[in-house]
Amino acid sequence: MFPEAYKRLAERLDSLPNGFPPTDDGIELRLLSLLFTPEEADLASQLRLSRETPEQIADRLGGDPGELRQQLKGMSRRGLIGATRLEAGIGFGLIPFVVGIYEYQVARLDAEMAQIFEEYYQRAFGQVLSIQPSVHRVIPVKESVRMDMEIRPYESAVDILDSAQAWGVLDCICRKQKALIGDPCDHPLDVCLALSQRPGAFDQGPVIRALTRDEALDTLQRAAAAGLVHSVSNSQSGFGYVCNCCTCGCGILRGMSDLGIANVVARSPFVNQVDEALCYGCELCLDYCQFDALALEEGLAVVKEIRCVGCGVCVPACPETALVLVRRPAEEIQTTPSDEMAWLQERAQVRGIDLRTVL
Repeated sequence: MFPEAYKRLAERLDSLPNGFPPTDDGIELRLLSLLFTPEEADLASQLRLSRETPEQIADRLGGDPGELRQQLKGMSRRGLIGATRLEAGIGFGLIPFVVGIYEYQVARLDAEMAQIFEEYYQRAFGQVLSIQPSVHRVIPVKESVRMDMEIRPYESAVDILDSAQAWGVLDCICRKQKALIGDPCDHPLDVCLALSQRPGAFDQGPVIRALTRDEALDTLQRAAAAGLVHSVSNSQSGFGYVCNCCTCGCGILRGMSDLGIANVVARSPFVNQVDEALCYGCELCLDYCQFDALALEEGLAVVKEIRCVGCGVCVPACPETALVLVRRPAEEIQTTPSDEMAWLQERAQVRGIDLRTVL
């Protein structure tokens, strides 16, 4: 039996808009027990999404502010909670399990944790992925979009990188997890990009390696050349990462291939288009599409628009430049929440959660 603190933390994480659904046999509690001590789980279960100083937390929960500060710092260093600079000092707060706690465990992930996560993924994670608005949103590299089209900054991977003040890279925990359970893929590991508006944010990071802007762009292009799909948080601002994903490894995109969920990611406002005058049916583009959105009919590539997410991965692979992304009709473009708070509010409404109880 697991201490009640783990049950309270699991329920608290599931009360967030992202979700952390329970299983019949409590595998989620076993997962949390690998990350948190019972004392840490008890404290985390009482934190809010909004950041509070140790003094504010002590006023609300009791305890010595100095001791709380040391405990909170230790938890934040291990990626169990979030920490942000406030005017009054460092503020600490709860973060979701995904995207959040789990992704910060890339340096701690071992075979045991990887297997337990896989069991949880197969039993319960589909509930997280099937809720709208989606956790992730697909974005293309600007070069894959037709040149005469306007591209808004939140629609382009390059523009999102340019909007940051600090850049970093870390290993993809999804592909590392699959490798640890004996199911690796050939895509590169070191391509997950972290972003910050604070210059030098990753200079001292033990897990995230700091990059220059140009190195970040090189990493993005390397991921694109490997056929990886770029995705970010599903909002128009406040970007903290660019994931470079594949359906064989990514915990989000695997929802399509493993769990059969069609709308695990919000598609981009673009769709692929074939220039029949240039296409000669080499089928190379079919190998690059991870969503089964391309087919060969009568010797020419055709796009299955209902399956195309507008990632643009196949575009540079075409030797005849017969593929290009074009903007979808206005009625087919999914509205992107303006910021993280708007996303939280929409998701909370869908799940029937009172967001005020966790902010």
